[in-house]
Amino acid sequence: MKHHKKGRTLGRKKGPRTALLRSLARSLVLHEKITTTVARAKELRPFIEQLVSRSKKGDVASRRFISARLGNSTDTVKKMHDTLATRYATRPGGYTRIVKLGPLGKRRVDSAIIEFVK
Repeated sequence: MKHHKKGRTLGRKKGPRTALLRSLARSLVLHEKITTTVARAKELRPFIEQLVSRSKKGDVASRRFISARLGNSTDTVKKMHDTLATRYATRPGGYTRIVKLGPLGKRRVDSAIIEFVK
């Protein structure tokens, strides 16, 4: 039974799952809108919202925290602190939106768009 085991495994072990979330988070920050599956989008949402909340602090510790979580991607960390932190400075949370797509493309059932709220 799966008591007290939160989060989706996405069909991967811990290392590949972490790499997938990092890659999705980097793509979302750089492009501000990505298409993925519903399960991946729902798993990415709390991961990225924690990083945006942390980037709003703007100190060195938050930069290092975000850099470690995103795999030392300097352009992504810079965009989070310069663009996203200033955009959501007064917003208390809810920085992303998940929109489920209809029957489009190869994955007819569970494709979704995750994007930053403007």
